[in-house]
Amino acid sequence: MLGKEIHLPLTIHRADTSWKRLKGLLFYKEPIKEEGLLITPCNSIHMFFMRFAIDVVFLDQANKVVKVVSGLQPWKMVPPVRNAYATLELPTGTITHQHISVGDTISL
Repeated sequence: MLGKEIHLPLTIHRADTSWKRLKGLLFYKEPIKEEGLLITPCNSIHMFFMRFAIDVVFLDQANKVVKVVSGLQPWKMVPPVRNAYATLELPTGTITHQHISVGDTISL
């Protein structure tokens, strides 16, 4: 699937240790606005104890989008996504505003 390259106008933090992956955005009280979180390795997420919705982009090892979930609400889950290596958690609305779709590549 041929896609476009997406450059996000956000600060992307990395969660690449066990503690950072476990913590994620859990202790944020307000919705994220100009930042995102790249969790690696990660092919599924849960929103238990979260206080706000987020957009979620699942990426393969080449940062190619394999699944998008807009407006994932607190207390919801996304089961394991085939071929996903990383999860990019973004402010709600980012997928729509940046026109992110399966097959695109996210430039990090």
